[in-house]
Amino acid sequence: MTLYLLYRGIRNRRYFATLAERLGFLPGAIQTTGSGAIWFHAVSVGEVFSSVELIRTLRAAHPLTRMFVSTTTLAGRETADRKLAGLADGVFFAPLDYPSVVRRVLRRLRPAAVVVLETEIWPHLYRESKRAGASLVVVNGRISDSALTRYRRWHWFFRHVLSFADTIFAQSIEDKRRYVGAGARLDQVRVAGNLKYDFTPPSSGIAPSIAEFLDRTRPKEIWIAASTMPPADSTDVDEDDEVLRAFQGLAGTRPGLLLILAPRRPERFDVVAEKVKRAGANFVRRTNLGTLALPGVLLLDSIGELAALFERADVVFMGGTLARRGGHNILEPAYFAKPIIVGPHMENFAAIAREFHGAGALKSIENGDSLGAAVARLLDDPETLGARARDLATSKRGVVDRIAEEVWTACANGVPDPPRTLVARVFLTPLSWIWAAGHRANVARQLAQRRALSTPVISIGGLTMGGSGKSPMVAHLARRLRERGRNPAILTRGYHRKSHDQMVIVPRGEKASAELTGDEAQIYVRAGDAHVAIGADRYDAGRRMEETLSPGVFLLDDGFQHIRLARTRDIVMIDALDPFGGGMFPLGRRREPCGSLHRASAIVVTRVEPGQDIAGLRRMLRTFNRDAPIYTARVAPCGWIDYESKAMRPVADVKFGAVAAFCGLGNPRAFWRTLEELEIDVAFRWAFGDHHHYQPSELERLAQQAAECGAEALVTTEKDVMNFCDQAAAIVAPHKLLWLKIGIEIDREEEFFQHIL
Repeated sequence: MTLYLLYRGIRNRRYFATLAERLGFLPGAIQTTGSGAIWFHAVSVGEVFSSVELIRTLRAAHPLTRMFVSTTTLAGRETADRKLAGLADGVFFAPLDYPSVVRRVLRRLRPAAVVVLETEIWPHLYRESKRAGASLVVVNGRISDSALTRYRRWHWFFRHVLSFADTIFAQSIEDKRRYVGAGARLDQVRVAGNLKYDFTPPSSGIAPSIAEFLDRTRPKEIWIAASTMPPADSTDVDEDDEVLRAFQGLAGTRPGLLLILAPRRPERFDVVAEKVKRAGANFVRRTNLGTLALPGVLLLDSIGELAALFERADVVFMGGTLARRGGHNILEPAYFAKPIIVGPHMENFAAIAREFHGAGALKSIENGDSLGAAVARLLDDPETLGARARDLATSKRGVVDRIAEEVWTACANGVPDPPRTLVARVFLTPLSWIWAAGHRANVARQLAQRRALSTPVISIGGLTMGGSGKSPMVAHLARRLRERGRNPAILTRGYHRKSHDQMVIVPRGEKASAELTGDEAQIYVRAGDAHVAIGADRYDAGRRMEETLSPGVFLLDDGFQHIRLARTRDIVMIDALDPFGGGMFPLGRRREPCGSLHRASAIVVTRVEPGQDIAGLRRMLRTFNRDAPIYTARVAPCGWIDYESKAMRPVADVKFGAVAAFCGLGNPRAFWRTLEELEIDVAFRWAFGDHHHYQPSELERLAQQAAECGAEALVTTEKDVMNFCDQAAAIVAPHKLLWLKIGIEIDREEEFFQHIL
């Protein structure tokens, strides 16, 4: 398959894109901007069908969770594009099962859970998913007769691979036995049932134009030949030919018969129309409905309308079963209590076919010669077979709800931390060892030099470089402490400020330029909730403030690594989007080992959605600190502020068309995620380096790109506007320039304040 795609890719752009996806280079639109993403690995058409209702259920319960689906076959990709439109955030070809390729996809998606559908055992996908911190769940698991022998022969190998799965949800007791026989542990495998039984009929019903046509034509009997397929090779049968031959045999004795012929593939519509014409049958195409004399044929040359039509059928032949195509889903007509005919090929739905045959709810034929007679018998007595099909299909429902709950639990237990590239690990890991050694020496030196202020000090810091929400937390605490009459003061270093003054003290309510304070400190100054001291020696700055301003409490901004200043409480911020920064610097963004968390008095996990479970992250944090309370928090958008007029409007009152978004943050994904939650149409986005100072030429380029993509406004963050050049609004005109004012919400906030005070 890979060599074929490579050959086609050289000649055809579409196949080149397909090959790129198989090598792990996903389109830019396929990416996660938040935590808790789920990757569904549904290889074939049947597995895509298994995932539809599960994804729909999860999407309804957790609309902010990003969900991605990969497939291996071309037919599976086409089915996923059609069935999962509006449900999945991205559909792509599954990466080749090589470590570097799988890692590339994991770094892009950052899934909290990888959900593998049905039968496939992918050794490197299983292993790398666990190494990337994702939970691994197999759902709708089954092992076919042909695969069982191979799995048993290589039991020693598959036992190791299956050990990476957290849970395997098998379709039946027999499938559970087969998984255990293949090497899975008995406690790993649970019987959950078959997801495919939870079919939901189209809510829109039959298209009005087709309903009007049927009412006007008034057929006495309706036979639907659903999803008919061409031959798999030169020795196979053409199902459209077989259906038309059977129809001609029935037409002479059934003058009120209407055949609705629905080819599976759109490229076959014209081909089948010619076949019907050559057969001499009366027919009309769905796309050109007119008068039809019965017996006749309605050629359903449209997409997405077949499922609703099953309600009007008297008998259904399911295509893909006479030709060697593996069959299609029979549960849709079964839901409407319709008698169903299939050929010998139901490999894609083998378990369902066995259950239906066992219940006497399915008519099976060996070849096309038997099709006409089978249709005639069921037209004469449709009730018995159809009722059995409906009873069986409805009795097996409810699997989706159970599995969805388990998938969400698995998602909560995942802690995404994808490994870096092999090149990065080879060359940067030794440097990270040097950094760690230097950090240990620095900690020892600072502890020996530690000094304490007379006023209580609350440190707010993190393990990683930027992006964990430290600045919003400091601003939030300053406001709350001022409201409680505690006269707060903020001690901050003042990163990237242009002033060479060793120390700057700004009393609450007074002003100072951004060049003097730096961007983050300028946010505190403008808020006016606390006195602000900027300088490298925060002990000296604190003493000066104690002498002149008598603060009631100090907030030490980004102070976890500033050990030489003693603190009363040490609050550590952990970003749920990237908890551990991908490793120690320079391999990742982490400034010190995770074991340093033992110094924390309290841990706040930021960017946690309401109701989101972070059980896995909590367990991991507890391995480093058993006693500190763990709180959760999130960004809370307060309003949009016009950069030129300074006027603020509530978020709900501002209606956008397309916007261009840009920022210079340690973790730009946080800003992108906030825009997603606000359902803002982002035409393009651009991430600059942390603390970036914007030049006029850069703003001009942003305005030009905004114009080219039809954006009506440029939006950014409060931290970024502190680094704008003069006349920024005029440079981007006529586009509006707005920034998002944010606050922070802390769960159990009163308990949190009682703890830190």
